[in-house]
Amino acid sequence: MTKLAFSKMHGLGNDFVMIDAVRQDIRLSADQVRWLADRHFGVGCDQLLVVEPARAPGVDFRYRIFNADGGEVEQCGNGARCFARFVFEQGLTDKREIRVETQKGIITPRLEDDGMVTVDMGVPVLKPADVPFVSDSDAWVQPLDVAGTTVAITAVSMGNPHAVQVVADVDTAPVAEQGPQIEHHPRFPARVNAGFLQVVDEHNVRLRVFERGAGETLACGTGACAAVVAGILRGLVASPVRVATRGGELTIAWGGVGTPVMMTGPAVTVFTGELTLP
Repeated sequence: MTKLAFSKMHGLGNDFVMIDAVRQDIRLSADQVRWLADRHFGVGCDQLLVVEPARAPGVDFRYRIFNADGGEVEQCGNGARCFARFVFEQGLTDKREIRVETQKGIITPRLEDDGMVTVDMGVPVLKPADVPFVSDSDAWVQPLDVAGTTVAITAVSMGNPHAVQVVADVDTAPVAEQGPQIEHHPRFPARVNAGFLQVVDEHNVRLRVFERGAGETLACGTGACAAVVAGILRGLVASPVRVATRGGELTIAWGGVGTPVMMTGPAVTVFTGELTLP
């Protein structure tokens, strides 16, 4: 029986089980990830985040992300902020700014003096084939057939794929109905996170995201980044943008095509514990 030390954290209610695999020799199976993520039989989380030793020079850590369904994914923005706070609080580093390897490149989270965390999320990927999104057009706005209804989406990758549509009101948006259909749409061969964006004014938006492998979450950091990128490309908003989610607010800044997206928001430790893996 394997003992596992962990921390429970959240970024705007998007919650995580944090695992230190630097000081623990831990290799989790998909079944164990699903058990840990279960809110009745395990700890409960949207994603499980694993801190591993760096594998390349000039990098402080490796960051791995597992959705509640047990599948490994490329990126998680709210998780990146929690990652930075976790390694600092756990004494794994004394740096307030770190370089972290993910499946899709290097990100740079920084602990701010006010307790917030800012993350350089990298340059958004807009070429459809690289998102990946099947299309014969590079247009910012593209039609997508969803169960007989055509919706206008912007495909963006923030290290993970997003399909962002603009809605009149996120409270009445068909997130539960369209979310799973968009996630598994055949034009997104790696599946996709479905974002529903309401523009309040030039610098304020509201957002709901149906996340790939997790369902709707209270907040999605990469989803907020993708939504702001989509809004700026469409000429609907201007940087910086305050993104209101059901779990709280993020501030997203983007200078335009070819420049990185900067995300600032909270990261909170809820509790720490130890359990026996099944």
